[in-house]
Amino acid sequence: MKKLLFIFVATGLLVSSLSAEGKKCKTKGPHIWGCVKEVSLNLKNERFIIKRSGAKKITSLYESTNRGRVQPISLGKGIETIGEIELIKYLQKAQNDDLIMLVDTRKPGWNARLTLPASVNMPYTDFDDLENTESNLEDLGVVKKEDGTYDFSKAKTILVFCNGYWCGQTPAMVLHSRYALRKLGYPANKIKYYRGGMQAWTSLGLTVVGDEAQ
Repeated sequence: MKKLLFIFVATGLLVSSLSAEGKKCKTKGPHIWGCVKEVSLNLKNERFIIKRSGAKKITSLYESTNRGRVQPISLGKGIETIGEIELIKYLQKAQNDDLIMLVDTRKPGWNARLTLPASVNMPYTDFDDLENTESNLEDLGVVKKEDGTYDFSKAKTILVFCNGYWCGQTPAMVLHSRYALRKLGYPANKIKYYRGGMQAWTSLGLTVVGDEAQ
């Protein structure tokens, strides 16, 4: 029994030293994916380094478990739900593609405290007011036509997020607000829902910016 236990533990240690591709990493973790420890991005005329801090504790902003309501994994047909790796890879593409935008859908107070690097704050509450909605749509590449309808042919691909699995702010902006994106006809395939949001991002120790960033 002891011999079997030793083999199991040794095997586990060996596996933990390998990347998902089976390569042995030359650097110690925490890694983002494979043996990648950090990703350099040039966005919005700034340079950002995405990496994991390795901190032992999650920020106090997201240590509570009694908020909000659990959100569905999908916001609807055609809307892709993405995780951290997919989001970072979209940001890599955004360096050479102005039609990709990372959007923080939370209220300004939340955004100022802590948010994802290179994100643009577009509060979900704006989408209950037509003037604010149309101002945001213009920033998203949507053109209002003479007949009052909208041309989405050059609409940006948006990566939208809020506080996390329990946060309804992104679903409101996309589906439920008076002038929600999907109600107006924003293409589903141009909406990427980062459901994990700040809760998941900070739990992994990934780089954040804002007044309370360490």
